[in-house]
Amino acid sequence: MLPQEIRLILEEMRSERIRGASHLAKRGAEAYIRLGELMDGEELKRALEEMRREIPAVNRTMASLYNLARFIPITDNPEVVRAKAEEFIRLSEEAKREIGNIGSELIDENEVVITHSFSSAVLEIFKTAKRKGKHFKVILTESAPDYEGMALARELESLGVPFEVITDAQLGLFARRATLALAGADNVTRDGAVINKAGTYPLALACHDSGVPFYVAAESFKLHPELTSGEVEIVERPYVRQGYRVRNCLFDVTAWRYIRGIVTELGILVPPKEL
Repeated sequence: MLPQEIRLILEEMRSERIRGASHLAKRGAEAYIRLGELMDGEELKRALEEMRREIPAVNRTMASLYNLARFIPITDNPEVVRAKAEEFIRLSEEAKREIGNIGSELIDENEVVITHSFSSAVLEIFKTAKRKGKHFKVILTESAPDYEGMALARELESLGVPFEVITDAQLGLFARRATLALAGADNVTRDGAVINKAGTYPLALACHDSGVPFYVAAESFKLHPELTSGEVEIVERPYVRQGYRVRNCLFDVTAWRYIRGIVTELGILVPPKEL
């Protein structure tokens, strides 16, 4: 039985609407640290077995939660649990910084970058490019219905990066005005597909049609070691508007053939030649 404090963290993770897989993985690691402070011995082992089920269940589309749950060993030693969870957070932060360094080199002077939703990895690329003195503009979607794009707009405003916000329906119109596309990822599957906020696939298609290079930024812990794109559960969260039920799949699937490369802390992964 998990302590109430841990269950509250899991519920907080389930209710998160703006921040994505990186944030939830970090929050999950923090839950493991707290669990290691609250329990030990056989009681801890039983709780860790439950966490191995509960953490991925927060959002089954996100590979980061699957990988976090397997990064933490089933043990009766709370010090091991805390150390591994702290290691996961440290490696995640280092990965994001390196993605910023690598990805910022994709941004040339006076680049016009189009993006969708809110990705902490993409934001790190923007921050690093700004620190390097590069001048660029960002086109970003509002990212309905949760409007994650507004959070990114506030970040860009604080950085002093010029931007304009568009409705999601205008992706095709504005993609042709961009020179580079960057998006995040919640899951990169074994067959190379990228699963991200719904609307990423239309952006990739529009960029493909307009000849705009489309890159994805993702820490390596978002690479799923087992599942292919057809096996990933796509979480849906329908809502009601003006009395009508509206279907709302949170994610879509972008095949690797539409992706120029995936920026990870290990370098830029490129699709196989046959794709």
